[in-house]
Amino acid sequence: MRWFMILFYLSAGFVHLRSPEAFLPIIPYWVPFPRETVLLTGVAELAGAAGLMVPRLRYAAGVGLALYALCVFPANIKHAVDGVVVGGMRLGWGYHLPRLLFQPVLIWWALVAGEVTHWPFARRRSD
Repeated sequence: MRWFMILFYLSAGFVHLRSPEAFLPIIPYWVPFPRETVLLTGVAELAGAAGLMVPRLRYAAGVGLALYALCVFPANIKHAVDGVVVGGMRLGWGYHLPRLLFQPVLIWWALVAGEVTHWPFARRRSD
């Protein structure tokens, strides 16, 4: 699970850095410096992915990626509610609803990948 998350965030980070303009339409109006914010999200994704690969940084990377997924949630909501066209495509609720519902899973997954939690995989102690 950790390696899949690493690959996911490495890919996403490179895309954010390579094509920041593609993400500008989903940035909420209240976010200052939208282009720079997109570039920083790319850096955060790459740093989080790298951190998951280093055992002593893994915990911090898991917490960071969980917070990152929480912070970008408003952009996902804007993308869905406003029907923003990105890359020439308007995606319907068949895409957006599962994506929005998956966000808490992504947060949990980052925490598991970072060994912040082991729930529900931890063994129960017998007392």
